[in-house]
Amino acid sequence: MNTIIMLLLISLLILVHEIGHFAAARLFGVRVSKFGFGLPIGPTLFKTKWGNTEILIHAFLLGGYVSFPDDEETKDNKKEDKEAAKEASQKAQEEDILPADSPERFKNKAPWQKAIIVSAGVFMNVVFAIFLTMFAAAWYHKLPTGTSDVFIKEIITKDNSSNIVNSDVKAGDKIKAINGIKVTNSYKFIFVVQKSKFFDGSVNDEIVTLKLNELKNLNPDVDFENVIKKDTKIKLPQVSPEKPLNITESVASGYEKYQTSEVNLTKEEIELRDKFENKKEYVLEEDIEPESIAKALADSYKPLTITLDRNGEEITLSNIHTDKNGILGIKLETKEIFKQTNTVKEIIVNSLDYLWTNTKLMGFGLWQLVTGKIPMSEMHGIVVITKVGSDIIETYGMLNGLLLTAIISIDLAIINLLPIPALDGGHLMFLALEKILGREIDEKITENIGRIFFLLLIILMIYVIFNDIFALVTHKF
Repeated sequence: MNTIIMLLLISLLILVHEIGHFAAARLFGVRVSKFGFGLPIGPTLFKTKWGNTEILIHAFLLGGYVSFPDDEETKDNKKEDKEAAKEASQKAQEEDILPADSPERFKNKAPWQKAIIVSAGVFMNVVFAIFLTMFAAAWYHKLPTGTSDVFIKEIITKDNSSNIVNSDVKAGDKIKAINGIKVTNSYKFIFVVQKSKFFDGSVNDEIVTLKLNELKNLNPDVDFENVIKKDTKIKLPQVSPEKPLNITESVASGYEKYQTSEVNLTKEEIELRDKFENKKEYVLEEDIEPESIAKALADSYKPLTITLDRNGEEITLSNIHTDKNGILGIKLETKEIFKQTNTVKEIIVNSLDYLWTNTKLMGFGLWQLVTGKIPMSEMHGIVVITKVGSDIIETYGMLNGLLLTAIISIDLAIINLLPIPALDGGHLMFLALEKILGREIDEKITENIGRIFFLLLIILMIYVIFNDIFALVTHKF
């Protein structure tokens, strides 16, 4: 049921967008020949006539369009012969076909009117997002801030594989920060913990060099400048922590891709690392490069520094580490932080603030995608959005479902404004070029460019849907 609700909400956004184009066109007296809900791919489910406009509902519902009369209808009117032109005009009137110079044609409108018609869909998506957010704020009397207080609900580790059990931690402690990063949701905390786990299989070159020097000091009779022979007994240095995970707030929040300069251990080095565990000496079972030994010894854990708040008192836990599975041994509890929206002023101010904050995040995410900092494999579409939206409604209620729909509406507006032919932003780009050049661009050129980019958008849509299905099958969402 929640999936159907989410699909209906997304479909409503598309309908609102197209109504924007339709209303603006009619406001300036432009005839709309077709109003299509869905993309003209596959069969048409419903068709009717409303005035001069044909209303169509297509089987492929995820889209929509508004189209204007085709100029090919009036090609006979372009004849220079007056009598032929008169006959063509009479025929056009009989068949309700617009003459080429008709003020009801989009192309005959002023550039500023064209721009308004083209951008009206985006405008409606923004207005609808504001309305939806304010409606949710007024109905539920609160809006989420996007942040949560994260608490330690209980300590569940039963052994010493994670050393947090031996630290000064208690159930009910509020987690303020981890490695200097402010914990405003459980995702940040879990991300840093997972990337700092014991035996993560990657090492820093500086630590490898340090371990190699320790080996040389402990084993002065062993030649560490060449391959060390089988059956050589070597003394092993004590396990020591690696460098703490040092990442930005954006990476911890998931807005940037996590990247590291650390070197990954080979399969043989990982096996060697496991054999070294809890040993002070080791007899080599085969010839080994000194660097491989150092790398095996360097892989331990990245120490965690966790800052807690206990009844107003700040407590710092240092040199904390997980077990080999990245488990710290604590159960978390989150409490979402809300802003109250009980007055008209609170509804307006907090709603606009909520949308502005999320719009900046979406813009930042889009920039990360364009610059390659977020891989294309992380791009998702309608399938995942519907699944995530359904889960959000199921878990957090209709308030979050409505707000997600509002954010998607803003996202549609942003995407449609991109200067890509076949999108609203592409049409605005051509209008701007016409203004700069002082003449209209050849329709055949714009049509051909539009067709190419429309095909590319369809290919991208197929890729995104494949991404979505793969993500769901692999339980990524």
